[in-house]
Amino acid sequence: MFNLIQKRRIFFMLSAFVIVPGMFIMLYSWLTIGSFFRLSNEFVGGSIFDLKFTEPGANETNIRDVFVQVGDDNLTIQQLGVPEEFRWSVRGSFHDTTTTERIISSLEQIAPLDRANLRIDQVSATVGQEVTRAAFLAVIVAAVVVTGFIVVAFRQVPNAFRYGACAILAMVHDVLVVAGIMSLAGLMLGWEVDTLFLTALLTVVGFSIQDTIVLFDRIRENIPKHLGEPFETIVNRSILETIHRSLATQLNAFFIMVAILLFGGESIKQFIAILFVGLLSGTYSSIFIAVPLLVAWEKGELPFLKSIGTVSSAAVSKPKKNDTSENSLWEP
Repeated sequence: MFNLIQKRRIFFMLSAFVIVPGMFIMLYSWLTIGSFFRLSNEFVGGSIFDLKFTEPGANETNIRDVFVQVGDDNLTIQQLGVPEEFRWSVRGSFHDTTTTERIISSLEQIAPLDRANLRIDQVSATVGQEVTRAAFLAVIVAAVVVTGFIVVAFRQVPNAFRYGACAILAMVHDVLVVAGIMSLAGLMLGWEVDTLFLTALLTVVGFSIQDTIVLFDRIRENIPKHLGEPFETIVNRSILETIHRSLATQLNAFFIMVAILLFGGESIKQFIAILFVGLLSGTYSSIFIAVPLLVAWEKGELPFLKSIGTVSSAAVSKPKKNDTSENSLWEP
């Protein structure tokens, strides 16, 4: 029987080779743009002007001058489409109604605006802070609920808390992978974190936890079935029994996402790309991180946890003679 668990240190190193550079990228992003990611206006507040002029005359310089006149000099100006369409996108600070009308009037002095295609989105800094706080709390609550659920569901297994903790560590692994990729894409491609990114992130968390619970549940079922076998052998058997299900489920989703990336619209490609990376990481972490972490903890290989007694012998020991109670399966 092929032993995946014996190669757990290789899997941990592969994850480190992805996560550590990602953390350095986020640190570099913090030092250069002031945040770990390039944030959209939904989080930091501000305005987005989608402008379409009907005649030539507008350029980056004179558009910038209009906004500087009202005290907004922190701008990102980008021309959209082909030059003959005269379309521009301007990202700046939040403006009240009076200032916005003043900006539009000044822009029309440069060249006539197509008001039917004029779009202005504005979010105050207060709303942006509330969205950020709610997103952070959502991830924290999800982690607490998942840990509690696993501890309750696995209460008959020795040290059930370890299962919940390893599931959360695998989830953190996926979050860090996605965060590193998003930070890199923000620096190189200008991708911004928005509500769609949070949707993708929470979806990744859900899929990752689901796959991990399936594996842990098979381990729980196999422990009493294979009494006398080493814990590591039982865990490896459980992985091989469930890996085909995890891969088959995720491959169907991957094929669909690849098709959307190749043929879908531009507005959804960033969301699908992040979701693809996250689900790929989630599939990997469930099989090659969460379960190997459980074994490493069991064998006392994790730093700062070596002093905690292991239960491998208790988990797989035979019941005591003349004792047929359910609890006897777990007694040392």
